[in-house]
This record gives sequence, C-alpha cells and structure tokens, in this order.
Amino acid sequence: MTPYLVFTLSANLGAMGEFAGHERRGSLDWPGRSAIIGLLGAALGLRRTDDFSELEQLRMAVAIFGDTTPLRDFHTVQTVPTAKARRPQSRPQALRDARGDLNTIITLRDYRCTPLYGVALWGAGVDTLLARVQQALLRPAYVLYLGRKSCPLSAPLAPRQVQADTPQQALAHIALPPWRRGETAHRMAADDVLAVEHHQQRQDQALDRVRWHFASRRVAMLNVSIAPEAAA
Repeated sequence: MTPYLVFTLSANLGAMGEFAGHERRGSLDWPGRSAIIGLLGAALGLRRTDDFSELEQLRMAVAIFGDTTPLRDFHTVQTVPTAKARRPQSRPQALRDARGDLNTIITLRDYRCTPLYGVALWGAGVDTLLARVQQALLRPAYVLYLGRKSCPLSAPLAPRQVQADTPQQALAHIALPPWRRGETAHRMAADDVLAVEHHQQRQDQALDRVRWHFASRRVAMLNVSIAPEAAA
C-alpha cells in the first residue's frame, strides 16, 4: 500500500483560471496542479519567489464533486499599450515602465459556484514532506483561498494521512463539510500514472511563478464513484 495525504477543498466561489493577461479570464471546473501546489506553498509560508521544487515532487489526484454553476463578474483594470508590454518579462514590470501611459478597460472574470474537491497527494520518498504539509494545512502560514483572494475556503481542509492501493481509494477517506455529506464524486483527474483512454491537456505546470509562465501537461480523466462516508 502507498501512503497518501488527503484533504478537502470547499468554497462558496472558486476560480480555477485559464490563461492570465487577457480581457477574459475563464475558470475551469477543477483546480490545476499549479493552483494546488501554490496553496500548499502558502500554507507552508512560501512566497512566489521561493523555491517550490520540493512540492513539485508530489503526485496528485483530484476528486470532483457535482457540477458547479458559472458566475461572471466585471472588473476595470489598467493595461499597458501593446508596444510597451512586449519588452518586460512580467505585468508588474510593464506597469512600472509604462508609468502614466496606461489604458483602462473592462475585463471579465469567471467563477464557479459552490465548488467541492478532494485532493490526494503521494510520491516516492515524500513521507516527511507529507507530514509537514499536513501540519501546515492545519495551521497555514497565509490565508488560503480557491484561486483568487475573493474566494476564501468555506470549511477546514481536514488533512489526514491514509494508506491505500490507489488514489481513488485514498480519496474515499476525505472528510466532507457537514452540508455536503452524502455526496459522491463521479469524476477524478490524476497525474498521468494510470492507463486510461481519456486524457486532458492542462496548462498548469508552473515554470516561473513570478512571471506567470506555465507549461502544458497531460492529465488522466476517470469516471469513478467516490463516496467518502462509505469508507469513514
């Protein structure tokens, strides 16, 4: 059997964003690898400029509970003229360089209502890391949120270490919030370690968190039935 760390992500609003830097920022229906690694880093007290390589060792799977309702919001933001935006390596640097020569536009931000996910983490030789992450999720160094700062978590993460043969079995041990108990997850996204027919490409492998550079990776998508209370 394999040791896993499992926990629950629940919020009234979540934003699992797609590409940044566009007038419309969409939201997918489950959090990607970079979002979860970022959340773990925040719990441990890491900043964007710190080294995340230890956390990048972790493999992960996400159980997706129910269908979320999309919600769209509108923002006014300052933008940099295209000619000036091409030179610097990051948006903050572009804003500093442009100084008073900025434009104001309306942008669209998509959210997902009442998202609920179970997360399983595992890997070779990461037992000590899993224990540290568990303690950090119980007492996070920074406030945790699901995608954006306007999306705080609605329930404790309830991290626990379990032994299981597969990520699906491990996810059956998560603790659902009281108002969501009895629900069953029918989909699971997992790092590509399983032989399945259906895969999805996600642009969520962080290359540079300061400059918001991400790489594409292949994720296994499985139809499952995960009912946590049945295994409690």
